[in-house]
Amino acid sequence: MTGFAFHGGKLAEAMARFGVGDAPWIDLSTGINPHGWPAAGTLAVDWQALPEAGALNDLEAAAAAFFGTDPAHVCAVPGTEIGLRMLGDVLPGPAVHAWPSYRTHGDMIAGSRAVPPTDLDREQASTVILANPNNPDGRIIPPATLLDQLEARYVDGGVSWLVVDEAFADVSPEISLAPFVNDARRLIVFRSFGKFFGLAGVRLGFVLGPREVIAQYRRRLGSWPLSAAALAIGTAAYRDTAWISATRIGLREQAAALDTVLARRGFRAMGACPLFRLIEVDDAAALFERLAKAAILTRPFDYDPRWLRLGLPAGGEGLDRLDRALAEHGGADG
Repeated sequence: MTGFAFHGGKLAEAMARFGVGDAPWIDLSTGINPHGWPAAGTLAVDWQALPEAGALNDLEAAAAAFFGTDPAHVCAVPGTEIGLRMLGDVLPGPAVHAWPSYRTHGDMIAGSRAVPPTDLDREQASTVILANPNNPDGRIIPPATLLDQLEARYVDGGVSWLVVDEAFADVSPEISLAPFVNDARRLIVFRSFGKFFGLAGVRLGFVLGPREVIAQYRRRLGSWPLSAAALAIGTAAYRDTAWISATRIGLREQAAALDTVLARRGFRAMGACPLFRLIEVDDAAALFERLAKAAILTRPFDYDPRWLRLGLPAGGEGLDRLDRALAEHGGADG
């Protein structure tokens, strides 16, 4: 199970280990929307010409409108993972990261220390890195709480930053700190395109921050940081307000349906992020193996043998298969 505990999405490895079988595999190992933005394949993309600067401006303007912030504070990057790892060059110095959360957060700034989320407000002298909603437990910190903590740093004469990874915030825009980004705040926000829009292969993300931070990112990224496809897909998707509104409603309904199935089989769903749920079981490794033998891939964690995370099934058939697999294997009691 060790390889599957590092990150989700290893479907080919799961097939090689557990077999293909008669039923198609259901990949619940990631928190990616199973209903991707549907128009990506219909867009005309010029694969011969270098992307125009105007196309990047259009993308960042569309994304900024979606985030609720000024385009001057938005920089597109070829995937949030790269943007996060670049931050160490932009903000060197002492840092702490909330744990458990993304492994990448511990690699962003050299020497960063892992601290429990409840202790973050005590770290006045260090840059604080956290995810909101958090992964894998779906915990959400109210934006007012985060802003109060940020303001307290100024009062105490601190020079550290608050870095918030909002990869899963698109479903719940009311929790985002993006509208509060400006030149006067030591606040940096990261946003991901692929999770909410269900198009992780586009490799598109955004850094939001003061213009001095954005300028440093642009110097490091250089010319043509994104492919023509990423520019076209991202711009059109962020402008598709009807799909965005319907998807926000639909994902919450699907999460509620998943909660119902889990509860019926004796599991308590943890977390407030509609794109995934975390469950606790005596032997999560055993449940992972049993579900994998039923061609259902989930996400275990090597740092907590009782945790298993499940993304949303793509439809009713997938949810029914999960329901039957949990019933056949004894539910929460294993």
